[in-house]
Amino acid sequence: MFNKVILIGNLTRDVELRYLPSGQALAKCGIATNRRFKDASGMQKDETMFIDFTVWGRSAEVANQYLRKGSRVLLEGRLTLEQWTDQSGQKRSRHSITVENLKMLDRKGEGDTAPQGGYSEPAQVGQQPQQASYAPPQNRQPQELPSIDIDEDDIPF
Repeated sequence: MFNKVILIGNLTRDVELRYLPSGQALAKCGIATNRRFKDASGMQKDETMFIDFTVWGRSAEVANQYLRKGSRVLLEGRLTLEQWTDQSGQKRSRHSITVENLKMLDRKGEGDTAPQGGYSEPAQVGQQPQQASYAPPQNRQPQELPSIDIDEDDIPF
């Protein structure tokens, strides 16, 4: 059997971080995804889906630190069925995503999601955010290229 879900969308609320008695971090949030299509009459329609998701461990802590409502993310994980009994005694259930891989897609300046000090690629949750390694040259003068004397007969093509 194969159970894999990949979604790109925006967070519908801030990440809710909790810790289990075992000390493991658990973060819950929701994502909104859009689909644009033409209906039978040829009219352009938009469909928005709201899906809850769960992130575990260090990834949950990083998500809580860098993601906010409206942040654009890519989620990769599996579909799960949550079942519980509500306060009135009714059995309830819903589908959600258990995230195995999360990437932040916002660029610096589009929100408060980028780590301080720079941003190079979408950060993969579960790894430490990396500082931008490129530093522009400061006050460098362009170097002159040496001249090369090549006869056209020496070129092999």
